[in-house]
Amino acid sequence: QVQLVESGGGLVQPGGSLRLSCAASRSFFSINVLGWYRQAPGKERELVAAMSSGGRTNYADSVKGRFAISRDDAKNTVYLQMNSLKPEDTAVYYCNTREIKGSYEYDYWGQGTQVTVSS
Repeated sequence: QVQLVESGGGLVQPGGSLRLSCAASRSFFSINVLGWYRQAPGKERELVAAMSSGGRTNYADSVKGRFAISRDDAKNTVYLQMNSLKPEDTAVYYCNTREIKGSYEYDYWGQGTQVTVSS
């Protein structure tokens, strides 16, 4: 199992920046995918950014060019740098790790951190 703790959320004005952090309880050695998701009120949870164990990244179209996912294996931490924030980025952001063992996938989630973009 993996325990995940997010931090870094808050209130920011449109055009501002935030960096979210997600600290894991163990190394990413067996983790196949690290990801950030978000869920706005009344909407389904959606993928924001993901990084494979090989370092390949994938972003939602709505955040391409503005958000960047990164990792620090020495700290067992994954980050989401968010720039040029818009009101529509307001949501609870969740960290996710996925382990793939044969035909099974194991997903672990953090508790979420609120990001509010408003003037």
